[in-house]
Amino acid sequence: METSSKITKVGIIGAGQMGSGIAHVCAQFGFDVLLYDIAKEVIDDSLISIEKQAKRLHEKQRITKNDYKAICSNILKSTNLEDFSDRELIIEAATEEEEIKKSIFKTLLPIIHHNAILATNTSSISITRLAAATDRPQAFIGVHFMNPVPVMKLVEIIKGITTDDVTYQTIIDFISKLDKTAVTSQDFPAFIVNRILVPMLNEAMFILYEGISNVNDIDQAMKLGANHPMGPLELADFIGLDTCLSIMQVIFNGSGDSKYRPCPLLVNYVEAGWLGRKSGKGFYDYSQNVPVPS
Repeated sequence: METSSKITKVGIIGAGQMGSGIAHVCAQFGFDVLLYDIAKEVIDDSLISIEKQAKRLHEKQRITKNDYKAICSNILKSTNLEDFSDRELIIEAATEEEEIKKSIFKTLLPIIHHNAILATNTSSISITRLAAATDRPQAFIGVHFMNPVPVMKLVEIIKGITTDDVTYQTIIDFISKLDKTAVTSQDFPAFIVNRILVPMLNEAMFILYEGISNVNDIDQAMKLGANHPMGPLELADFIGLDTCLSIMQVIFNGSGDSKYRPCPLLVNYVEAGWLGRKSGKGFYDYSQNVPVPS
């Protein structure tokens, strides 16, 4: 099977924070975007959010008036995967659960064009394993955008064992058209960014758990001492503590190395439903105008 080297029609599955951000940038740079979610209200909220963010970026002169118009006009919404039959590239940005992702691809396979490339925005799950659940492992690839997508310049490209050179080069070209910079990782647990970042966040949690320091001082130490824009606990809340735990578990299970053991405090917070910003409480309490340590 040969894949098309020219991508014009992009399908995005999942209208959450990441899927919305990917739709935003693809539309901005002239791609015909179809954004899918199982719930119509989620897509409607997503489109409102995309337009608001585009408007803010335009007002700050970060994007042009034409960019703003493109973002608002190039995205179509769908709650039916049957609509993906003409998509040349499909990027899955659903929940970070392997079985859910495999189920989505299984549903897509009878619908999509035989030359379509399948991509996943997973932050940690094996690309090779996901690819093996499809009928085109050679045209399957990891395309991991950073959050928030419209602002962050980096995209990790992850090659599964079976990913062919045509698919890889097509995606490299596609990412360059989004004015992003691609880095390439082989298919090992958590790839590059999360392999480095999430264990650092986990270590900050251990410092708190062991009573070595408090939330404010841990975050201040890294902001002022390492020039990080956000402290590690603040960043963990922003990412989502459930996502951090999932990534740590993938690295720990994939490597078998005890240094990647998730901090018990992180496990407890997730079990309590303290997931960070999205739930209103994590290492900080977000119920006030100014977040305070919880």
